[in-house]
Amino acid sequence: MWVHPIISQRASKGQFAGLYSDLRAHRPKFVNYCRMSVATFDRLLAELRPALTFQDTNMRRSVSPEERLIITLRYLATGHSFSALHFEFRMGTSTIAGVVRATCSAIWMRLKASVLPPPTRQQWLDIAQGFLERVQFPNCIGALDAKHIRVKKPPNSGSQYYNYKQFFSVVLLALADTNYRFIIVDIGSYGSTADARIFRASRMGRWLLSNQLDVPQPANLPGSTGPPAPYVVVGDEGFALSSQLMPFPRRGLDAKRRTFNYRLSRARRFVECAFGILTHKWRVFLSPIQLAPQNVNVVIKACVVLHNYVRTYEATPDEDAQVESLPSGSDTIQLGRSGLAGLRVRELYADYFLSPIGSFPSHQ
Repeated sequence: MWVHPIISQRASKGQFAGLYSDLRAHRPKFVNYCRMSVATFDRLLAELRPALTFQDTNMRRSVSPEERLIITLRYLATGHSFSALHFEFRMGTSTIAGVVRATCSAIWMRLKASVLPPPTRQQWLDIAQGFLERVQFPNCIGALDAKHIRVKKPPNSGSQYYNYKQFFSVVLLALADTNYRFIIVDIGSYGSTADARIFRASRMGRWLLSNQLDVPQPANLPGSTGPPAPYVVVGDEGFALSSQLMPFPRRGLDAKRRTFNYRLSRARRFVECAFGILTHKWRVFLSPIQLAPQNVNVVIKACVVLHNYVRTYEATPDEDAQVESLPSGSDTIQLGRSGLAGLRVRELYADYFLSPIGSFPSHQ
């Protein structure tokens, strides 16, 4: 048959035809369905429409931009298989796969310049001001961490994608600010690769360590007359000592080292919370993604862009307060410095945090 009878009824009985208008009339349900408000959806659709509009032919009508975007958002929001979406939207499985792949690519290509732009020096200073105001950590320009995205084992890949957590994954390496937005990302490294190696090999790492990102010059810590402190990026213990400051050992901590570790942990949790928000909203990450590695990377790119896009237009103080209640752990601080220089800077920060000008009420 040219078109299966079930698929032929898409225009009248498909999920898009039956739900789209009703969802727009009930805004809370629309948010639950698409993971964004109607206004944000319309704004996103307007930006993507040129890339999602295709020509009708004598053989069949093209899928509308609205339906393409709804199908893609539903896939990212639920992680349902293309076979399941085939029955929900009454559309061919291969057609849905092509729609999701093309729409995710369009989201990345059309929006990355506006929601993931290379930071300017003033933007770095604004980010540093955010860390100072939110967690009293001066001269900090971001929190760095890597997240393992579960994937189905690619054919003939051996153990390349098998990580230390004992599942197959690709790695999302991200730098986040205090608004839980991603500043720079690196996507697609093998799950078996160590975080430090991924960072060194990534363009992000090379740019940061060679100061190609217009990072501000070292400046005095607030209220301090001591030597200027470099602008730093906080990270965890998975990064090599040659390019980071390690936390003090957890045993035998004196007041200075315990305070330093605590303040460091408060600053680094922003990237952990950003990953939590990303995963909670786009639940395709809650189970192994059943796609080829190159298509997995496209999906991750789209979710990162959508995360920043929604955070830009919809983030509220109440949501941020709930996120900030999440626990945090012991962490490190990432610097484009040698190990010896890093140790010196760590001591500088530790002394500053324990001093009257660098402390805050919880440490009084």
